[in-house]
Amino acid sequence: METIQAKYIEWLSAEEMHKGSQLWLSELEFIKDEHLFFEHLIKSHTLQLIDPEKFSHNTQVIDAVNTSQRQTIQLIDLVKQHENALGIMVDDVDQPNEEEVYKKEHRTLINKINEFKKHYQCLKKQLFGIVKDIKKQEKQRRLLDTKTPF
Repeated sequence: METIQAKYIEWLSAEEMHKGSQLWLSELEFIKDEHLFFEHLIKSHTLQLIDPEKFSHNTQVIDAVNTSQRQTIQLIDLVKQHENALGIMVDDVDQPNEEEVYKKEHRTLINKINEFKKHYQCLKKQLFGIVKDIKKQEKQRRLLDTKTPF
């Protein structure tokens, strides 16, 4: 599968790139908060997650959550550095080489963040699928425990 390279960056103004970067920061900060929720979910279901039948799969998903958490922090740092370098685009000095490097960096960030968000959505589905299965099993056990014999 080929990666499609966006060529429209050349036409984005500094303000549009700034707004895009601000949107990325907002999304990444939200994802960072979601990771705290995932940690809580994992801690509150530890006993069920270490079930021998599903331990290997659950461990892979938990490791992926931890990796995603580190990637989120790295991406936040990258976007903040990118934002700080925006001055190259808005100063009144004509610096075509530096501006081209900045645009290329912006294009790279677009690809990195889109790829990250795609993997992150898959990870969320997997984690919520695991928790959903745990909740179903708990409910079934509770129903079986509360049934009274006839």
